[in-house]
Amino acid sequence: MEKKLHTFLNSNLLNKYLVGDTSLEETKEVEHFISNYPEAAAAYEKLQDNLEIIAKAGAVDVPNYILDDILESLDENNNTKVIQLVQSKRTSWYSIAASAAAILFAATSFFLYQKNMELNNENNVVVDEIYDLRSDIESNNSKLDELSRELMKLNNPDAKKYVINGNEYAKNLKTVAYINPIEKTSMIDVITLPQLPKEQHYQIWAEMQDKMVNLGILDESDRKLKQIPYMEDALALSIKIGTVGDNTTEDDTEVAEISLKDEN
Repeated sequence: MEKKLHTFLNSNLLNKYLVGDTSLEETKEVEHFISNYPEAAAAYEKLQDNLEIIAKAGAVDVPNYILDDILESLDENNNTKVIQLVQSKRTSWYSIAASAAAILFAATSFFLYQKNMELNNENNVVVDEIYDLRSDIESNNSKLDELSRELMKLNNPDAKKYVINGNEYAKNLKTVAYINPIEKTSMIDVITLPQLPKEQHYQIWAEMQDKMVNLGILDESDRKLKQIPYMEDALALSIKIGTVGDNTTEDDTEVAEISLKDEN
C-alpha cells in the first residue's frame, strides 16, 4: 500500500485536481487518497498553501473599515438585507498561470517589437549609407571620365600648348591654352590670376584679322581646364582687365598676349 501511495504522490494528479483538470475517475482517485491517507491530505494542503502565497504576493489588502462603511451605508439608506460575499481563500492555479503567461507574452512581444524597430532603423541607416556611397561612386566616376577626356585632349599630338604669362601689369598671371586645329577645340587652364577689385575682371580675347572677339571671363576660383570658343583664323590670344558689364576693348588694360600666327 505504501508503494501505491508513493506512486500517487509522485504523479501529477494532485496538481491537476487543484486546477480542476482531472477526469471523473481521476477525481475519485484523488479524493480517495486525500480522505484515507494523511500523507496525501498533507501534500494537497501544502499545494493549496503555496498557491495562496503566490496569489497574495502581488495583492493589495483593502482596509476592513471600507467594507464595513459600505455595508452600514446600504443598511441605513435602503434597509436592504445585504448578503456579504466572502472571498475564497483559494485562488485558481489556472488563473494565476494564465495571468503569468499573458504577462510573459506581453513582455516578450514588447521586447521583440523594440528589437525589430532597432533592426529596422539600422537597416534604414545602412540603406542610406549604401545609397550615398553609390552616389559618391557615380559622381567620382563621372569626374574621372571627364578628367580622362580632358587628359586625352591634352595628350593629343594635334593639340598645341601655349603658355600665357602676364606683363608688367600682372606679373604673377599665368595661364595655359590648348588649341587643337584638327578637332577644332580650344581650352584654357588658369594657373594664377592676381586679385582685382570687385568691379573688374579678366577677359580673354582672340585677335582676328579685322576685329577682337571676346572668348569669356577668367576667374581665379575656377582653377581647372575651361572650354573656350575655337577661332579658326585667330592671330593671337590676349588677356585684358575689363570693367564688369562692359564688353568693349578700347579702355581695357592688356596684361598678357601670345601670338598664334607662327603656329597656324
